[in-house]
Parts: sequence; structure tokens; C-alpha cells
Amino acid sequence: MITTLLYDGSFDGLFTAVFEVFEYRYQEVEIVSREKYHQENIFAEIHEVITQNTKSERVLNKLEQSIGKQGIHQLLKVFLSEDREMEHLILSAVKQSVKHQGENILENFADPDILKISKICKSVGRESHRMTAFVRFEKMQDGVFFSKIDPDFNVIPLIRKHFKDRYQDQKWMIYDLRRNYGILYDLESCDFFYPDEKLDFHQYQQKFHDEEKNYQTLWQRYFTKTNIVERKNMKLHIQHVPKRYWKYLTEKW
Repeated sequence: MITTLLYDGSFDGLFTAVFEVFEYRYQEVEIVSREKYHQENIFAEIHEVITQNTKSERVLNKLEQSIGKQGIHQLLKVFLSEDREMEHLILSAVKQSVKHQGENILENFADPDILKISKICKSVGRESHRMTAFVRFEKMQDGVFFSKIDPDFNVIPLIRKHFKDRYQDQKWMIYDLRRNYGILYDLESCDFFYPDEKLDFHQYQQKFHDEEKNYQTLWQRYFTKTNIVERKNMKLHIQHVPKRYWKYLTEKW
């Protein structure tokens, strides 16, 4: 009989579930977040996982001995990818690490799960890099610089340090439209925030600082004036700046 472990959808919750797979010696298992769970197998046994940081840390510390901090970072990327198989892939990686202690199993690309982990990491890494390049901040009336993003993957935890290090002298916010949360830097701390309601764009645009409105107009005029029609190479342009990122760019509005 398959056992379904239900967890709260958090990173620590997932690794608590992984710990309990070994703790209770489950053989046939699946790990599913409560939010995404739909009972299809009426014969499945349900195990409710209560997130415990001590259990999560024990798994991560043990893993780090074999795959290092970089390996843990790779598994974090898999988690943030929101891939429908991500719980299975992470559990598979942990099981292989336990079986082959002392080896970095993330280098075994002959294994299909490890190969998929590698591909996911490249995709998530590419997306987080592009977010650092294409994010555009808009100055609001309260002096806070605001940016909205809609990435394919949940990359905010990956870009947090980049923006904290780069923009230390001004207050700013980055908000993920798809996942309805973001990060806020107030000159002292850089924390996640979770609004009760999704962003109202009509109200949001009304809160632009007058300087921001003038800046956007000037920026759009600059790109219009400097555009040389005869030298336009749309294929090359899209290669460097894919269309799905144009919505972030002031010059494309």
C-alpha cells in the first residue's frame, strides 16, 4: 500500500517529510503538499506531516556532508521550480545520497532523476539571472522603489541577496504577481512580505511619484528617437531580450 505524506508546502516541511520517510521506514511513498492534494487513490494511507525544523536540519546537515552547500542550493532550486515532480526528485536524491554515502550523487547524470534535477537547476538559474537583468523599479509617492515581476519559477529567494547587496541606499520592493508575495528592503532588513490581497494595478499606478511619470515619458522618447529603423534586427533582439520579458521594460510600454 502506498503512503501519502501531506506537508505544508514549505522547504522545511518537505525535508521534515523526507525525514519521516526514513523514520517510519515507508517503502512505497509519495510526498504531496496539502494545497495540491487530490485523493485519487482511495486505498492510500495518509500521513500528516507537522513541520519540525530540527528534523529538516538533520536531513540537510547529513546531505551537506555528501553533496556540499552547492548541492543543497541545487535542491533548493528544484523546490523553487514548482515542478510537479519536485518532491519525488528531492526524495530520490536523498535516498541515493544515503545509499552512496560520501559520494556526490548529483554528478551521476546516468540516473534519470539526477539528470532532470540538473536540467531544472539550469532553467531556474537562467530565470533568476534574467530577473536580475530585466527588473525595472518605479518610484512611488512614498519614496519606495517598486518592481513587479512574473517569473516562470519562484525565484524571489534566489535574487534577494543580489538586490540587497546592489541597492543598499534606497528603500525598494519586488513583488511576484503570480505568487502574490515579495521582498521589502527598508534600509535595515530585507524581508519577505505576503499581502492579504493581490495588487490592484489601477490604485498602484495612481501612487506613482511625479518624477517617475516624467522619467518614463523621457525614457520612452529616448528609445524612440535613437531607434534606427534600417539597422533593426528583430530576430537578434528577441534572442537577447525574449518577448515575455518586455512587460518589465519601460521602453516597451
